[in-house]
Amino acid sequence: MQLLGIGSRIEHREFGKGVVTNVTSKHYWVTFIDNGLETIELDAEFDVIELVEEEVDTISFSEVEQSLISILRRWSDASQVTPIADKWKGGSLVLKPGDGNLSEKEIPLDTFFHKIVMVRDRIRVMEQKINASANLDDQEKVDLQQYITRIYGSLTTFNVLFNNKSDHFIGEKTK
Repeated sequence: MQLLGIGSRIEHREFGKGVVTNVTSKHYWVTFIDNGLETIELDAEFDVIELVEEEVDTISFSEVEQSLISILRRWSDASQVTPIADKWKGGSLVLKPGDGNLSEKEIPLDTFFHKIVMVRDRIRVMEQKINASANLDDQEKVDLQQYITRIYGSLTTFNVLFNNKSDHFIGEKTK
């Protein structure tokens, strides 16, 4: 049995994809994308995605940390902080029903903006998962990508809330 080195990437039937972050005499410590840190037996059943030879001192903790950060950004719906435009800070969104007998609903713009950013980030994760899927053929991926582009287009109204233009929704370009 060949020992995996720190930084090796594996796929475990129960825990999913992960990266070996420590090796002991009996266990691998693996940080899994969906399940966090788990210890598994050295002889547990898993598939090796990328093997790093058992030269533990050739990879630093910092390199493992950067690798994990990269993986988490790529596969999770956690995102970096997206700032709201200054003019909207502290503002509110008021929903006023057409029926005067009903009360208005006021929502802080920061809360509403956070929800919009969460929708955007989850669409991005869905897009990544579609593109990485082995179960979809190329035409199905293209079709689903077109739907996602149309979703982004439907959300361009909310671009006014973003501080940075690079955070804007971008839909289909008109021909």
